[in-house]
Amino acid sequence: MLFAVLSGLALVCAQAAAVAKGQKAAPKKRGPSKVERRAGGSAATARGQVPAATLLRIVRAEDERRWEASDLGALLSDASAAVRGRAALAAGRIGDEGAVVPLAALLRQDADEGVRATAAFALGETEASSGADVLLETLRLSRSPEIRARAVEALGKIAAALPEAQGERKRQLGEAILGVLAVEGRQAKPNRGVLLEGITAALRARPADAGQTVAAFLSSTDARVRADAANTLARLRAKDGVERLRSMLSTDTDAVARANAARALGAAEDAAAFDALLKQATTDMDARVRVSAVRSLALLKQPRAAEALVKRGAQLFADYKTAKVAGVAQSPAEASELLEIATALGRLLLNANQEGAVSLLRGLREAGLNAPEVETALARIAPAQYLRDKALADLVNRRGGGPEASSWQKVSAVGQGLGELAALTSALVGNSAVGMQADAQIMLRSLIDNAGTPQLAVPDLLRSLAAFKPGDLANVARAKLTARDVIVRATAADILSELPPEAETARALAQALPVALQDETNDAALSVLGALAKQRGAEADAALKTALEVTDYLVRRRAADILRERAGGGAPGAEQRRLETVATRNRQLDYERALARVSKSVRAVVSTDKGAFTIELLPEEAPLTVDNFVELARRNYYNNVAFHRVVPNFVVQGGDPRGDGNGGPGHQIRCEINTVPYERGAVGMALSGKDTGGSQWFVTHSPQPHLDGGYTVFGRVTEGLEVIDRITRGDRIRSITIVEGKRNQKPETKGRR
Repeated sequence: MLFAVLSGLALVCAQAAAVAKGQKAAPKKRGPSKVERRAGGSAATARGQVPAATLLRIVRAEDERRWEASDLGALLSDASAAVRGRAALAAGRIGDEGAVVPLAALLRQDADEGVRATAAFALGETEASSGADVLLETLRLSRSPEIRARAVEALGKIAAALPEAQGERKRQLGEAILGVLAVEGRQAKPNRGVLLEGITAALRARPADAGQTVAAFLSSTDARVRADAANTLARLRAKDGVERLRSMLSTDTDAVARANAARALGAAEDAAAFDALLKQATTDMDARVRVSAVRSLALLKQPRAAEALVKRGAQLFADYKTAKVAGVAQSPAEASELLEIATALGRLLLNANQEGAVSLLRGLREAGLNAPEVETALARIAPAQYLRDKALADLVNRRGGGPEASSWQKVSAVGQGLGELAALTSALVGNSAVGMQADAQIMLRSLIDNAGTPQLAVPDLLRSLAAFKPGDLANVARAKLTARDVIVRATAADILSELPPEAETARALAQALPVALQDETNDAALSVLGALAKQRGAEADAALKTALEVTDYLVRRRAADILRERAGGGAPGAEQRRLETVATRNRQLDYERALARVSKSVRAVVSTDKGAFTIELLPEEAPLTVDNFVELARRNYYNNVAFHRVVPNFVVQGGDPRGDGNGGPGHQIRCEINTVPYERGAVGMALSGKDTGGSQWFVTHSPQPHLDGGYTVFGRVTEGLEVIDRITRGDRIRSITIVEGKRNQKPETKGRR
């Protein structure tokens, strides 16, 4: 399971984001007012304290994903506004459509403004179309900025979740969102919270003409509004406002606004911005702006940018080598920007055999940057040279130790480089394309079949081979269903799910499922179920039914959904809801320990290869997520674990003991989505789907509003943001020290255990 928050060039191209366990994503600076800054914070609970016993009941119901069998409905009419608000938030987190009617009543009638705002937020979390009408009504009638902000945010989430069959409904909600933005735009003093939530809601709903409406806010006097508007335009790939974006790129005093302007110009493929992008890519003082401009130059596809990028890369590489010789760092901070330049060169110089670029990339490889960005760029720029590369031949032919003596990262990177050759065409390389692709497949097969190849590299090797679509791909994948490594088996199943159904494949998957159901992690089980869903016949049906009684509710739910779809669909019945009940790993003492931190100071001091930074954990907002993190840290789980994913101007991500983005602690925790926004330094849980959090977490380099309300925020960096900026892929967490104490007093150090 890949835990990640998608980003970088992929985000600009795909216009989407997801934090994955394997790839399953700063402390936000909170303003003086929730609405003034962005309708952030826990609106209802800020107005009072929920009694401990009641809070425990609420949190347990959330954790078990119980709505019908809980008493949360009764708590929505409690005398305490704090209780009503907290129960409403729980209803949204559980996501049962049965909560829509009582939440709608709360939004319409509650006497407390904060409770109504929380009810609106919760309706968005259910993603139920039936909750949209009361939100539309609220936008027509309410004058409360806090409530309007939450209502427009919720409409964006509901619109994004609507199926294609409800296109007219989606259009209606999108027009309502644009209407809110238009109203605010006409105000002499528009409300900041409503604006920011509306701009992000437009990104989610994607209504027609959204670009034109959003582009009007590029001239806002508020830097955050300008930045968010540019972010939405980039992700919509809109071509609106390009003249204003060019001006922002060159003159805006806010680095995030400049960076987002660069992204938006690249997404719009605005050729007129080429010179400005090239200048900012090589001279801007802020690395976030430089990398965003580099990515956009790649999207413009103008090879004339390459010379300046190679020159800039050479400067960075010289600084990189100096820092390594001086022992400043094992992986100097320049590495991240160098990899961005490598990626851009690979996209700009297809089969160009440009000597300067090839020399730079080989230098990076020789200096120890065994990264897929370097290998794929070399394969793109000089494919024929790449296949004849001595280092590649030695690895494949087991000279100098072969794959057995190489790091898995190096083997994986080479495999990804070979996989790039699947895209070769005769128009690009002439008649040699077929022969080069055949040679690449031979090399990949050699690495896959070599028992000494590191298992962590095999998934990428399999995916690269699959890119060539060989005739025997099903045989290769079926053979890997018996591998020891869970991610190898998961990858094999994923490949089979993309191939036409076969009786032999159904049989192999049915045999693989019992083993997968016994794994510590559910990655292979979920992938095998997904592949079985594409198969036909009694053998596949029987295998699917065996997954209905396992402990892991994500597996049960996936199997039940597949069987229901195979039977013709229909609404989930009582049996389906039973199968979706969570068998939580938490017990009474766990809940009590987690909730004992509410209203207390809880900090995590994270020591890394690049220095230390401090996270203020947020037990009020995400008590079980904080407890999971604290317990793992106190078991030294994170010690010597690398940050396996670093995407400049997006996130640094760590917490995977495997190091490939697919690892975890062997259990999942439920999402605790809250209203804390993803500003710079926000700390969130990486996911590969709802309720799949475990040990992986990420820190944002800059505001990422599209992640709000989708990933649990459970902390914010309060000291050491400059350390976050210096971290590169492969840097390690040396230790995490948990410090607890009374709020507003000097905390007591509990120490590492």
